[in-house]
Amino acid sequence: MREVGGHVSAAGGIDLAIERAAAIGGNCAQVFSGSPRVWARPDMSKFDAKKIAAKRAEKGIGSIITHSLYLVNLATDNPEMMEKSMNALAFDLRFDAHIQGNGVVVHVGSHKGNGWEGCRDRVRDAIAKLVHEAPEGSTFLIENAASPNGKIGGKLEEIAWLIDEIGTKKLGWCFDTCHAFTAGYGLGKSQPEGSNLPRTAEADIERLGLWSTLKCIHVNDSRDPFGSGRDRHENLGDGLIPHDDLEYFLNLPQVQHIPLLLEVPGKEKEGPDAENIARLKKLVHE
Repeated sequence: MREVGGHVSAAGGIDLAIERAAAIGGNCAQVFSGSPRVWARPDMSKFDAKKIAAKRAEKGIGSIITHSLYLVNLATDNPEMMEKSMNALAFDLRFDAHIQGNGVVVHVGSHKGNGWEGCRDRVRDAIAKLVHEAPEGSTFLIENAASPNGKIGGKLEEIAWLIDEIGTKKLGWCFDTCHAFTAGYGLGKSQPEGSNLPRTAEADIERLGLWSTLKCIHVNDSRDPFGSGRDRHENLGDGLIPHDDLEYFLNLPQVQHIPLLLEVPGKEKEGPDAENIARLKKLVHE
């Protein structure tokens, strides 16, 4: 059975997040360890690992992915920002191991005009330190960005370079369909007409040897057109990603075992819901 789920609220505890994921028809989930918009992290003691494991088994929830907070920027040359980013990510990696999770998805950050070449060593060194010091059982997952201009990971080559340079099983990546589409990667068999990139997402992942380190997929439609560089998610089927292209990518043999997680607004603007889960299940072939 394919793993299909969404990002759910962890208000009241991770055990309640698991219940919310199951209630909308999911069998995997994504959560925040704390507020995604403030640096302060909760006390680890508030998370009862045994209770979480029991609830997970009861509700049939497989993978649990943690999403890092939005403030993180590992490309920064500001020492205070880097320290705060490192501390927050170190917590999430400990949290991932504590709850026996399946990875921490990270928006690596923006180079603020310094260019990839000007910050890549800094980003590499920061991630290498984090994964080296992280407990066993934790995994750092670099998420592809929605724009190749300024955002680290907008080009899949950047993700491949970081993974190759650091060279550890504690490092992988997450593919977001909306981000790929607006960054200029077609999700179907061929690139859309007028594309500035020579290869589809499938072809570039193959070329860069990234299939083996792909650990989860964020399945989101896009409110904005192909190659626009904008990051605005839409409910499945209501956006601009061609249905056939999304169906093609999600049913590639290389992704059959990978958790599929929605980060869509939902019909009531409260996040992934049963309707979007049902739409996703229709897209994927068992």
